[in-house]
Amino acid sequence: MSTEYPPAPVNFGKEADDPAHADHTPAGSSSAGSAAADSAASAPAGPSPAVAGEEEVAARKSLTALRGEVAKAVVGQDAVVTGLVIALLCRGHVLLEGVPGVAKTLLVRTLAQTLSLDFKRVQFTPDLMPGDVTGSLVYDNRTAEFEFREGPVFTNLLLADEINRTPPKTQASLLESMEERQVSVEGMPRQLPDPFMVCATQNPIEYEGTYPLPEAQLDRFLLKLTVPVPGRDEEIAVLQRHASGFDPRDLSGVNAVAGATELAAGREAVRRIHVDPKVAGYVVDLCRATRQSPSLQLGVSPRGATALLATARAWAWLSGRDYVTPDDAKALARPTLRHRVQLRPEAELEGATADGVLAGVLATVPAPR
Repeated sequence: MSTEYPPAPVNFGKEADDPAHADHTPAGSSSAGSAAADSAASAPAGPSPAVAGEEEVAARKSLTALRGEVAKAVVGQDAVVTGLVIALLCRGHVLLEGVPGVAKTLLVRTLAQTLSLDFKRVQFTPDLMPGDVTGSLVYDNRTAEFEFREGPVFTNLLLADEINRTPPKTQASLLESMEERQVSVEGMPRQLPDPFMVCATQNPIEYEGTYPLPEAQLDRFLLKLTVPVPGRDEEIAVLQRHASGFDPRDLSGVNAVAGATELAAGREAVRRIHVDPKVAGYVVDLCRATRQSPSLQLGVSPRGATALLATARAWAWLSGRDYVTPDDAKALARPTLRHRVQLRPEAELEGATADGVLAGVLATVPAPR
């Protein structure tokens, strides 16, 4: 399996597109695009013309090789792995959605192994308390004082398994850690390690006994990635691996190919990726078009626009470029925006999907040349 990132935009959940339910929304006003262009023009200039340093090249090479290592344990999820790498480069968090048994947990565990990152998993249940995640003060009889015992959130990669099975109070306990990268207990802030990313999973077909995440909390996730059921050939490959003795609990065959140093170098390089004012205007027009869609009762917020620009820059860097193209924004539009929009009830009854509406927006908003 090739470990190189393709030059063309990667297919993120394209299987969910449905042209029949695509909402062909008119493009945003030209004044909005020009305003965004004026704002971007006043921003600092793009990167210096200097050739990328050896550290940056090595970081990209290591993060590119990561997909090949993950593929030793997980078959057919290259697009999801790419999304996770983009989230790490953007210091964001990921919501993984897929039916049971498609290796969501194994995927995150393997990613942590390839990056030499500390990994912890929390099974979210209806009786889970906030202190079970963040940690709590415990009285020590020997010192007659309260001491803080860290919860599982103090890690590099936290897997919040089935996050929609725990009540909102416990779900909200992750908000501060996701946004501020710290935990406050009894008014005392405690910093989380860096890098830090939350990968939350949820089952899209089971609603009984669940607590759907509110829109404000969904908006905190940088990406929502759909983990599909593998194709026939890939599923045969999975069975052959198990028949030859593969044990998903043993990841000793997966090598660490990158680490915190490469991630830091990659993040610094992503910040230097140039954004043309026309591309910034295009991102704004895409997000504004969702707010005018007749199929949506909630469009993409300005935070969603900044998230789309950030993920497009990360994808441009992974593709070996020092500038963002409209195709980069198109490639990342669905995973970055699908959880930031809300369908109208009547549109849902007609079979519309968030991905279908976004496909219509992408088809109608003109891209700059």
